[in-house]
Amino acid sequence: MGFEGFEDLFGGGDSQWQIILPLIIFVIFAMFMRRRKTEGTDTEVASSLLMDVNENLKVVESFGYQKKPKKFKVGSWQRNSSKLGFLEPALLTDLTEAFNLAESFNQQIDMARKQKSDIYLSGLDGHKVEGPFTKSRDGLQKWLKTRMQQAGPEAGRRGCMPGGLGM
Repeated sequence: MGFEGFEDLFGGGDSQWQIILPLIIFVIFAMFMRRRKTEGTDTEVASSLLMDVNENLKVVESFGYQKKPKKFKVGSWQRNSSKLGFLEPALLTDLTEAFNLAESFNQQIDMARKQKSDIYLSGLDGHKVEGPFTKSRDGLQKWLKTRMQQAGPEAGRRGCMPGGLGM
């Protein structure tokens, strides 16, 4: 199939490609340039931390049953740890302890994977972080509940879905 066959296959004109090619380039460019939206408000920061805490509690539940344990999620903590002055000191202490332990565990898991040896994992007790993560979850949930009650039912972003689904 020569060049003529290519034109026949795609409708035979440059006019279609003049429209499609810029669209394809724009989509590829947009994918590369899209950045992760950072949390801007205290509520967004707390919600992001709560999502990571909940995921980490799931990791703790399965920690002893997996041959290759999952790493703890610490991305929200790394992005937002310097913006947590709005939280109570006790909650901040719990979060700091939980995520420091999680980062330590992640380093040990990385070392075990790098060395291809399970000996580095033998001393890891995933339940050691369960207490701080549980306290963190409870504290964040309480803080968010209080914050939402103070803001009232009309607060938040408006979406297209009724019943709060678009928030």
